[in-house]
Amino acid sequence: MLKKNVYARYLLAGGLLLLLPLLTHAQSYDLLIDNGHLIDPKNNIDRVMDLAVKDGQVARVASSIPASDASKVVDASGLYVSPGFIDMHTHVFHGTIPDAYLSNSFSSLPPDGFTFRAGVTTVVDVGDAGWRNFPIFKEQVIDRAKTRVLAFLNIIGGGMKGGVIEQNNEDMNPKMTALVAQNNPEIVGVKIAHYNGHEWEPYHLAVEAGEKADVPVMVDFGSATPPLSLETLLLEVLRPGDIYTHMYGGDTSPDGVRQAVIDENKKLRGGMLKAQERGIIFDVGHGGGSFFYPIAVPAFEQGLKPNTISTDLHTGSMNGGMKDMMNLVSKMLNMGMSLQEVIEASTWKPAQVIQREDLGHLSEGAVADITVFDSMEGEFGFLDSREHLRPGTQKLETELTIRAGEVVYDLNGLAAPMWNE
Repeated sequence: MLKKNVYARYLLAGGLLLLLPLLTHAQSYDLLIDNGHLIDPKNNIDRVMDLAVKDGQVARVASSIPASDASKVVDASGLYVSPGFIDMHTHVFHGTIPDAYLSNSFSSLPPDGFTFRAGVTTVVDVGDAGWRNFPIFKEQVIDRAKTRVLAFLNIIGGGMKGGVIEQNNEDMNPKMTALVAQNNPEIVGVKIAHYNGHEWEPYHLAVEAGEKADVPVMVDFGSATPPLSLETLLLEVLRPGDIYTHMYGGDTSPDGVRQAVIDENKKLRGGMLKAQERGIIFDVGHGGGSFFYPIAVPAFEQGLKPNTISTDLHTGSMNGGMKDMMNLVSKMLNMGMSLQEVIEASTWKPAQVIQREDLGHLSEGAVADITVFDSMEGEFGFLDSREHLRPGTQKLETELTIRAGEVVYDLNGLAAPMWNE
């Protein structure tokens, strides 16, 4: 009996030795993105690297990772790899309530239909919901979307319903706004928009809510005639870290409804660069009527570059000059920003602004939100919000989008098996 047990041990040991090479070469990763040019601003990476994904997270970033270590390999040769884009200004509280503008109504969009194909893995809805109807937004959109949906809560309790509703000072409640923000981690800021009165109180109320909740405030500056002072807003009312969106919109005439960052002589207003230096975030927020080349080009040439790039996505912008996030990033590239700058302004910088530094980078252990894109050279056209043309020579195109380790968009089948295998 003893001899039989010894013999059995020898057989077991021999079997393990035979299995050892297989165990040694077991596939360690779910997905390997091989040989792509990685741009990761947080980690100062701008070179060809391999990136491996395991269990929805970035598992390893290295100069070379064996293909045999991964269950699926994506050959990204000649392509760029970046963190998933964060679109910091969108409107995605879609619904069917008539005459409610962007708050649970027809002008907002379902996020998944417009994000992944543009390399976006996170959107921030800015102000569609207020503290009164945020629970509906959460149940109807946030909890159902594959796209990560975060939100700025409107200082108006009923949200961005347009018209006179957004002029109701009585519905601007900093205490309730802050309380709902503190109890919902998806809320990353406070929004005030479209106010057309001549008093500053609504803006102070929004800032008060931001202070109570310890989140930034985003301002879509109002429509008062004559306009309120943009310099007062940026230098006296807002705090460092607060956001001025639609930075290349507005009006240069003295009696326009919203001051532009340049004056009627196309000169940058005196306080703009000073405001940016003190920490005010200048956000593109392109939209359907807030990006004009006659304002953007001279302002950019005089040194006012955006801190963050965002679309202001809704039904009024998606088919106009804006198109989508990748088209907008390409537009800013052709305006004169470097590839590294536009990627940072679409990934790591917005993550910092909304205080979500778990996002916007590809550090090992980070969520595997990844955009793989191509950079093409040729003759292209880019439109502003008045659909005026400015030619360009570079255009970016999404090839592959990965959300939490899952391939959610694959333009040319980079991650797909051949049909006849």
